[in-house]
Amino acid sequence: MEQENTSASKAMLPVTRTKAEARQFYDRVSRIYGWMTGAFERRHGEKALELLAIRDGETALEIGTGSGHCFERMARLVGDRGGCCGADISTGMLNVTRERLLKSGLAAGAGLCCADAGRLPFPDNSFDAILMAFTLELFDTPEIPQVLKETMRVLKLGGRIAVVSLSKEGRASSAMRLYEWAHRKWPRYADCRPIYVERSMTACGYTVRSRARARMAGLPLDTVLAIKPDSTALH
Repeated sequence: MEQENTSASKAMLPVTRTKAEARQFYDRVSRIYGWMTGAFERRHGEKALELLAIRDGETALEIGTGSGHCFERMARLVGDRGGCCGADISTGMLNVTRERLLKSGLAAGAGLCCADAGRLPFPDNSFDAILMAFTLELFDTPEIPQVLKETMRVLKLGGRIAVVSLSKEGRASSAMRLYEWAHRKWPRYADCRPIYVERSMTACGYTVRSRARARMAGLPLDTVLAIKPDSTALH
């Protein structure tokens, strides 16, 4: 298994743009990001949110809020008795999400913070559910285990996590090869790339409950629902 994971990691393309470049890019496009991605990404994020089955009174976290469409729904689901937090590296994105919450009257019950997912500013065992849609594949390969370890740390025992990501599984389609070419040529703009989602999560100790495959503009997607096992030892 270790050899399989190692070879898989080598097959994933690197992310070469810096965190500062990522922050600047998403700050610049924050006002049009919802329009740019709405026809492609939103329905997959909403499907992952359905799989999480967030209940009234629970605590939930979204990592990579984007323009806040899914986060607004999460804030409604937890209700007045629950709590909802969102983290994003871009202050521009957070401002768009905050405006959305203000318009819908949900700002008082939701918290937003500018943070790197590799160092989440939350205590251990804080959340019942975590959503991460089109975010994990933005991290360079060595960073992915650290991000998942952080999600494991802040999840409660038995907590759920849903991850939506471009997938490296299966044969490479012409669309994937074209996208990976664009990622190599313009790494600051085509900054995400397909990754091994399920393998990465199981390697970090998650118990996978389901995996759904789909396509977005010809690119393969995986939506993985997993839990933090009750027997997980926190380090």
